[in-house]
Amino acid sequence: MQAEDSIGLAAWPRTPAQAVAVQRALSGRVVRHDVLGAVRRVAGVDVGFPMPAWARAAVAVLSFPGLDSLEHVLAGQSVTFPYIPGLLSFRELPVVLEALRRLVHPPDVLLVDGQGIAHPRRFGIACHLGILTGLPSIGVAKTRLVGKHQAVPDRRGAWAPLRDGDEVIGAVLRSRVGVRPIYVSVGHRVSLDTALNLVMACVTRFRLPQTTRAAHALASQTATAGVWQPPH
Repeated sequence: MQAEDSIGLAAWPRTPAQAVAVQRALSGRVVRHDVLGAVRRVAGVDVGFPMPAWARAAVAVLSFPGLDSLEHVLAGQSVTFPYIPGLLSFRELPVVLEALRRLVHPPDVLLVDGQGIAHPRRFGIACHLGILTGLPSIGVAKTRLVGKHQAVPDRRGAWAPLRDGDEVIGAVLRSRVGVRPIYVSVGHRVSLDTALNLVMACVTRFRLPQTTRAAHALASQTATAGVWQPPH
């Protein structure tokens, strides 16, 4: 895993104004078409907060297309950046990067619990993580941050474009019949069509892809909290 030339943790923004400036500066580096090889390992990324100032990141790597568990890592650290919608990557990515560094083998694609370009500045957490790591990434969000869409048919795999003005910034995807849709958007080096295909290939009998479910279970699991509790 080789990071691209971009802002590192040593120069991590400390204020919202600095963070917005970073997003605007880096958004032009996002690659919105496919630049990826064979996909054999997919990873879910999620962050939990067992305490307000402490974050626990989980990365769950699964085989593709079999979705068997291959590797998982956890990392925990204190958080200094405030909770501000649209700037969540500055609060969550330091601990995510620490978790990714602990992987033995990097995944071929990251499925991130959050937005990609479906973001006011087209630079959500999936974009930010893709730029920092150089890995292909997809935003898979449970809620909408920006944009409008038509109703999505209640059919597995049906989707409607998510638009902000005249621009398509993502897809509103019905992953299962009878459940609320999820919001898929380009993160980095993956086109929207490929992102939709990969997400649906990772969906089993639940609303969220198995990558997201596995990472979320790790990030919020009380059974592992003893290992990753903040220092007293």
